[in-house]
Amino acid sequence: MTYFEQHKKGIIGTAVFHIIVLLLLIFMGFFTPLPLPGEEGILVNFGTSNQGLGDVEPSPQRRQPDPPPPTRSEPEPATPPPPVPAATPPAAQPKPAEEVAMTQDYEETAAIDAAEKKRQEEAERQRKLEEQRRREQQLAQQKEAEAERQRKAEIERQRQVELERQKQAELERQRQAELERQKHEEEQRRIAEINSRAQGAFGGGNSGTEGQGTGASQSQGATFPGGNQGVPTGDPNAGTYGPGGSGSGNQGSGISYSLAGRSARSLPKPVYPGNDEGVVVVKVTVDKNGNVTAAEPGSRGTTIMDQRFWNEARQAALKAKFNVAESAPAFQQGTISYRFRLN
Repeated sequence: MTYFEQHKKGIIGTAVFHIIVLLLLIFMGFFTPLPLPGEEGILVNFGTSNQGLGDVEPSPQRRQPDPPPPTRSEPEPATPPPPVPAATPPAAQPKPAEEVAMTQDYEETAAIDAAEKKRQEEAERQRKLEEQRRREQQLAQQKEAEAERQRKAEIERQRQVELERQKQAELERQRQAELERQKHEEEQRRIAEINSRAQGAFGGGNSGTEGQGTGASQSQGATFPGGNQGVPTGDPNAGTYGPGGSGSGNQGSGISYSLAGRSARSLPKPVYPGNDEGVVVVKVTVDKNGNVTAAEPGSRGTTIMDQRFWNEARQAALKAKFNVAESAPAFQQGTISYRFRLN
């Protein structure tokens, strides 16, 4: 059993008792009636001294006028005395004036004081209300100013963020443009280099070397000294200058070379790096011992411009071996042609 269940009756009785006492205090308590009742005046008997005896108010005594000052008069001639008038009745006593009681009306003064106090209290209450309204208005203005300041700060922050974003976007755009420009320049440089190699092969870069014998070149070939190397029945645009070997190629490709008076002992096959087909002509320099000391792909007759094919052809050409010839020039130039063909 809980504490409340054990003392349920006592708790309810206590609550009812206190409620009754509170209601009695509310409805039967002392209170001050407003406005306050006026005070009654006290009548005080009129008198002229602090001591007196009797029940009837004496009549006020008439004040005798002061006698006029004596004046000098001229002597008059003696006249006979006037006749004695008949006796007259005595004058009647004057009736005493009715006295007016002097009182003080304190009730009117108390009512005036209560109204003045009430007016002052009302004025004080209005002043406090006005002061409170003024403080609330100032607080509202401060809150509004703070909200406006925060709003402007947020707008400024967003503007700075947007400016920073635009700045970063512009920097990124410039960086991409610079990369594109560099890539384009590199591509143009590579194409120009390829064209220069293709145009300058075996001719020193003169335009007449690629024609059919109508240019200004005085020699063409791959051996020392100079001369127009080849055979009378050959093609002026062919990439070989004499009889050379040939054989089965890698993955359907063929290898041929042109090196006057020399025979090939080893012509390694290049790796096939892609899906293109064509010919890569490599200009080689061979010493007396048959070793390839230099290899430059892209000579005349090359039909593939992919650098991957060029690199593979160059690596294969550097590994090629020719026969030893003591009577050959110290460095003899020729070509090795690699034909890439898909099976």
